[in-house]
Amino acid sequence: MSSAYHNPVLLKESVDGLHIKDDGVYVDVTFGGGGHSKEILKRLGDGGKLFAFDQDEDALKNAIDDQRFQLINQNFRYLKQFLKFYGIRKVDGILADFGVSSHQFDEAERGFSIRFNADLDMRMDKKSELSAFRVVNAYSQEDLASVLFQYGELRNANAMAKTIVEARSEEPIKTTDDLKTVLRKFLPKMKENKILAQIYQAIRIEVNQEIEVLKEFFEQVPEMLNEGGRLSVISYHSLEDRLAKRFIRAGRFDGEPEKDFYGNINVPLKKVGGLITPSAEEIANNNRARSAKLRIAERI
Repeated sequence: MSSAYHNPVLLKESVDGLHIKDDGVYVDVTFGGGGHSKEILKRLGDGGKLFAFDQDEDALKNAIDDQRFQLINQNFRYLKQFLKFYGIRKVDGILADFGVSSHQFDEAERGFSIRFNADLDMRMDKKSELSAFRVVNAYSQEDLASVLFQYGELRNANAMAKTIVEARSEEPIKTTDDLKTVLRKFLPKMKENKILAQIYQAIRIEVNQEIEVLKEFFEQVPEMLNEGGRLSVISYHSLEDRLAKRFIRAGRFDGEPEKDFYGNINVPLKKVGGLITPSAEEIANNNRARSAKLRIAERI
């Protein structure tokens, strides 16, 4: 595994948070370059086991040659299903790093980065039928506006969606540069990169169903963790972090925690420590760590 593929964020802190047992069973649901997985394996004994998930076929090249390790080429929304296939019903810890890997940003043809011109793609799973091209060129104006507003938190989402629909009626918007050209009037020079990043984030989240995936994942966590098992979650934007924070606090994504007959709060997880963010030194060495937030929870 080369650090060029992905430099793991909050590596020590996130793995420390799992409180690893020598003979425990752990899951890294976002394998990527394998940085977090390698650190987990360092701390596991001969009787331990680590499963890792990644839907991106490029990540398979980073598979670790270790009899305690099993890489599963699937989206982590299928966590329970595939662990059950391997005879695993409970685990001692789950680590999730929700960031897009450096490799995906740096591979120009994937269309994730604002730095390169590329076909509108943005699929983490290259086999998926839904691509950025389809979102931009086939979604209704109303649905496009909803994507840009909800996932990009763009105030002028309606005007952007109207502009996209008008432009694509003349000819398809095929590349990231085409999209930038169409939306040029919304990109003032001093804020161009920030707004583009919000636009790309919104489309990427829609293409990969990221919010739905996160919800499905979190809902499986309490059932999959042993009592005292740990969840270590790294998020990068407010939508992800809000889901993590609410689920850890309330066992649900909105509303108040469930209560029993006597009014006692009934939640499956309890938070461990406070919010952890990268040090100034880590951010200086890896700028992509700047927005990372780590939350740790334990199964009650």
